[in-house]
Amino acid sequence: MAIRIDEDSMTLTVDDRVVATARFSQDAAADGSGAWIVSTHPARLFYRDQAITALTLAERLAVGHGDDDPFVKTWRKELFL
Repeated sequence: MAIRIDEDSMTLTVDDRVVATARFSQDAAADGSGAWIVSTHPARLFYRDQAITALTLAERLAVGHGDDDPFVKTWRKELFL
């Protein structure tokens, strides 16, 4: 399991399989400041730290933790999901 974070992209891999990605788009936000688009929630724009949390959440779910997991609950609440 690993989250690779680059300047304008992030990739979550589990067992050498890409589970989720995030990419920065300068044009995504209306105010011109840009935003991160995460593959698990493509209709939602994230700040950088939120994108990292979203990938961490995806990692936790990918390894078999369910919705009742306290970390999953906390991260979903933090991200308003």
